[in-house]
Amino acid sequence: MPLANVWQVAYSDMEHIAMNTTESRNSLRRSFRNARKALTVQQQQDASAALFTQIEHFLPASLNRVALYLANDGEPDLSTVIRSCWQHQIATSLPVLHPVTKKHLLMLNYTADTPMHINRFGIAEPALNCQAIRLLNQHDVLFMPLVGFDKQGNRLGMGGGFYDRTLASTVNCESRPRLVGVAHDCQQAESLPIQPWDVPLDAIITPTQVIQPSNS
Repeated sequence: MPLANVWQVAYSDMEHIAMNTTESRNSLRRSFRNARKALTVQQQQDASAALFTQIEHFLPASLNRVALYLANDGEPDLSTVIRSCWQHQIATSLPVLHPVTKKHLLMLNYTADTPMHINRFGIAEPALNCQAIRLLNQHDVLFMPLVGFDKQGNRLGMGGGFYDRTLASTVNCESRPRLVGVAHDCQQAESLPIQPWDVPLDAIITPTQVIQPSNS
């Protein structure tokens, strides 16, 4: 077979694999999102309480700042964790959609008095304030939501790639926050189809387990 034809077949195969991977990831997203949204109010409250205990034991004794999130779309609620951080003088940040760089996030300081607004995804976030921006390496831990996860530390997000793009520059940095995914147990997969740009997690915390891959 001529070399040009060989490359054409190889490229076609790669396209097919990519399409299959994308379809598989989208299918998993639908399944996991439906599973977590099907949880009752009581199940969500129980999960939140259990996660608080797990996170309390997971965090080191000395912390300066952690980044968290406000729950949406059936995600585990970390509001109790946020209030506990404030009580223990641990500064907190929340993600904000970057106003200039598309599909990137900024981390802004968050307190009980922070002015909030609703972003284009219907999620509450701090109103943009340049003085409140905190760099990623100013955080000890970054807790992030996810749609699916596996025991290898792979994270499946909503599909926008916001966290992966934001964290891409930190992958090989020594000075970076510990990346921790937070999820319900029903969001666990045996193995996720991953993409080269996926940023692996250092740990995943659910109401019943703390997973720390061997490579973290």
